[in-house]
Amino acid sequence: MIIAADRARRPSDFSRETVPTPAPNAACPLCPGNEGRTPEEVLAFRDGTPPNQPGWQVRVVPNKYPVLEIHGELNREGEGLFDKMQGIGAHEVIVETPDHTKFLGELSEKQIEDVLRAYRDRIFDLKRDIRLRYILIFKNHGLAAGATMEHTHSQLIALPVVPKRVIEEMEGAQRYYDFKNRCVFCDIIRQEHRDPVRVVSESDRFVVLEPYAARFPFETWILPRRHASHFETLESAELQDLSWVLRATLRKIDKVLERPPYNMVLHTAPVQEQGTPYFHWHIELMPKVTKVAGFERGTGFYINPSFPEEAARFLREAGLG
Repeated sequence: MIIAADRARRPSDFSRETVPTPAPNAACPLCPGNEGRTPEEVLAFRDGTPPNQPGWQVRVVPNKYPVLEIHGELNREGEGLFDKMQGIGAHEVIVETPDHTKFLGELSEKQIEDVLRAYRDRIFDLKRDIRLRYILIFKNHGLAAGATMEHTHSQLIALPVVPKRVIEEMEGAQRYYDFKNRCVFCDIIRQEHRDPVRVVSESDRFVVLEPYAARFPFETWILPRRHASHFETLESAELQDLSWVLRATLRKIDKVLERPPYNMVLHTAPVQEQGTPYFHWHIELMPKVTKVAGFERGTGFYINPSFPEEAARFLREAGLG
């Protein structure tokens, strides 16, 4: 990672694309009244209304155009030097609110808590399928971040393999643990608490910070203080606290960067593994204010034109929590 701080210093120095507020859209398949335009829901939080009808707060449905299908066998086989298998897994859409005109950061704490609870419940359900090895939950917000629909939503993809990126992250964490007998993420929390120059905010149960070697301007991590390798072990009090922390963080980013596109990724341990002492689940938020181009793709180095310490200061000064 390369810090090229002479390229941009203040948030206003970045070329940015503001995500506009969606106008009401009667044709949106994710809006109440159009439940028949999606596959049947696999989870919904409702006030006593029947399934696949209006009256829900959060609704989870299979993706109409999934990248992986839940039915079938893996059928692993070799083809010369190569290996292949059937595209078995799950691909779901978490519709975060029935309100077409609201973004995740604009929802109430209770609404965000319901979204997080839906994440947890779907992981618990899918991990019972022993074919599935890893469950990724992510959010693309805005066209520049990869969103293809305006209505605010997250996605879940359950995979029959552990992704290479996850293996590398876990192996790095395990090497640190083997050398020091401590979790690297727990050590990061302790260090950033002692010298909070990169800390954005803290609560009783979570720390929000700009990582020391941030790949992107305003890359932001949310880490639980309690060590846990799996997100689905989140306790009720932590779920409530995280909803406040996530809401405040998204509102800070929106204020400082004028509602940018962003990606949100939940980093958690593989679902078929037991709790590990070396990996620590966390959330990464990555506003899209710079482009990943040929240098980054050719070298694996990221050019970040902003010091994480400065980004943290701008977010702290934004208030909102």
